[in-house]
Amino acid sequence: MRVREKKYTFFCLRLVKKKKTILYFFSSELNFQMVKVDSGSGNNLVFLDCPTVASFPMTSGKGFIALHTGAGNCIDVSKYQLVIKDTCVRAVDSLRNGRDALSVVTQAISNLENNAATNAGYGSNLTFDGLIEMDASIMDGSTLNFGACTNVSDVRNPIELAKKICEFQNHPNDHGRLPPMILSGKGASEFARTNGLTMTDPEKMISSKASFFYKHYKNKILKKKNEQVDNIPLTNAIIEIPNLVIEERLDTVGAICIDSQGNAAAGCSSGGVILKATGRVGQAASFGAGCWAETTDNKVVATCTTGNGEYLMKTLLAKEICSSLDKADIPATAMYKTFKENFLESKYLPRNEELYGGALSLTYEPDIGSGEVIWSHTTQSFCLGFMSTNQKVPKFVNSELPTYSLQGKSIVVNGQKFRLTR
Repeated sequence: MRVREKKYTFFCLRLVKKKKTILYFFSSELNFQMVKVDSGSGNNLVFLDCPTVASFPMTSGKGFIALHTGAGNCIDVSKYQLVIKDTCVRAVDSLRNGRDALSVVTQAISNLENNAATNAGYGSNLTFDGLIEMDASIMDGSTLNFGACTNVSDVRNPIELAKKICEFQNHPNDHGRLPPMILSGKGASEFARTNGLTMTDPEKMISSKASFFYKHYKNKILKKKNEQVDNIPLTNAIIEIPNLVIEERLDTVGAICIDSQGNAAAGCSSGGVILKATGRVGQAASFGAGCWAETTDNKVVATCTTGNGEYLMKTLLAKEICSSLDKADIPATAMYKTFKENFLESKYLPRNEELYGGALSLTYEPDIGSGEVIWSHTTQSFCLGFMSTNQKVPKFVNSELPTYSLQGKSIVVNGQKFRLTR
């Protein structure tokens, strides 16, 4: 009688300790582990049988992460490249360990918020009154729940607050009230404090860079108006800002993710435009404008936007992008069409102005395990990065408009395919 041969998969972990090379061979199929110790002489080998592989957990989770530090006019690419690559690696480690998309997006954006180079969390732009007021939102593609916070000053990571609000959608509130979807100001801070989030002094969230930009552009207004800071009416200041040709910091951050279950999530966080009106709400806290994610059996889509917040809100750009990608056979074509028809040519936006916007999106088909990450922008540049659990290192992209293109009038669309396999 002939016995059928069966093949097993073994994994190897190599460690070097005190000039000895130790190779751990283990297999989850056999619940078996073998250790090979090489003393260095090449002749002294010892093999040990071990009963379990529990001390060496297998990381079989798969997934994909993409993130950006905003569309705008990137002068120092290196500072964004470092934080983007670092965040991608951390996010992929979490995906490999089986964390869900909503948690990984939160983790990624928190890491970006903690970097003073970005206009989110610590280092956010200041309002006209010199205050820090942050926005953030997140969407779970599997439940379609959305959570956001706005005008937050004392929460260390606004995206973590947005996640708490999103998750709270599943819990019925007292007295039959619907759970809040967006919280603002003091109410948002109290919710964060009650749920154990890290609180901080608002002054500690102001970076030296944010302070410099605030003084720089406010002094320009002073010079033009020839008045003292405290005497400038807010309404007059807002009217004069466009005439000063302020190079706005549009480095809002965002992330999109697919986890090992095929679920998607998207999120964004922002400090808003420089010298924004105190109390202003941006697209990063608005439903359908800052981020969107949907998970179905046949297709997964997600996006996060950046740019002129008011224009992104008027066009509900995030929702429009995902609606278009969901029906598209060619994602890049769908992205270009959406930006052209629903943004640059939108009836809701002025025709004689430069319209700045950008979006980082993805589509994924679970049945075949493949997808595509797509980015588009009308700004001079757009810094982004992405990485799958199949990759060893993240990919960084500094996407730029061609030299013959006009900012705010032209569209750049590009992308890259990816596969998710165990």
